[in-house]
Amino acid sequence: MAETAWFTYDDFADRVGDEFRVRVPDADHLTLVLSEVTAGAEPSGTGPDGAERQQFSLIFRSPSGHQLSQGTWELEHDRMGELALFLVPIEPDADGPRFEAAFA
Repeated sequence: MAETAWFTYDDFADRVGDEFRVRVPDADHLTLVLSEVTAGAEPSGTGPDGAERQQFSLIFRSPSGHQLSQGTWELEHDRMGELALFLVPIEPDADGPRFEAAFA
């Protein structure tokens, strides 16, 4: 299983539009596109390197219209490698299903 790292806003800020492959039980994978990276107003704590992390959230879109249940999913990214994120389905929009990963 992929590990959940101490991610920061900067790890994802320049990845909007990138594809992340999700391993799903009923198919080889599902492709999600990172559509938003939003920084929060509050600091969230000190990481393993001693640096303070700002709260942030990620919004992913499922171009295929496939829905995922809430939970920790293994994702793969061409440059970031394997990562585990807790994804929560949120209100779909006109383009289809959306999922959020929040970091506090």
